[in-house]
Amino acid sequence: MADVTFVSHDGEEHVVPLEEGRSLMQIAVNNAVPGIDADCGGEAACGTCHVIVDPRWSDVVGLSGASEEEMLSMNPERLPTSRLSCQMTVSADWDGLVVQVPEFQM
Repeated sequence: MADVTFVSHDGEEHVVPLEEGRSLMQIAVNNAVPGIDADCGGEAACGTCHVIVDPRWSDVVGLSGASEEEMLSMNPERLPTSRLSCQMTVSADWDGLVVQVPEFQM
């Protein structure tokens, strides 16, 4: 089974199954991953689904787009591989993806 690992700021790992074609945010919400609140429901309007993609995966999942940049630019914990998980449509080749959930979201 394909999975993704969400790592909290204190190192706690939450391994959940990938669901191809769904957003990474929806997968996190469906599996009660702490820190992924998704207040706007996936509209890229709140930033409460911010994740930091492991740099080894950034070429696979891609970098943030214009709509994400607007929200991420206001985020104090933004890094070069930051993404809004609501804007990340999962693919089967993401098996093993690792993302970090920023501390301020916990």
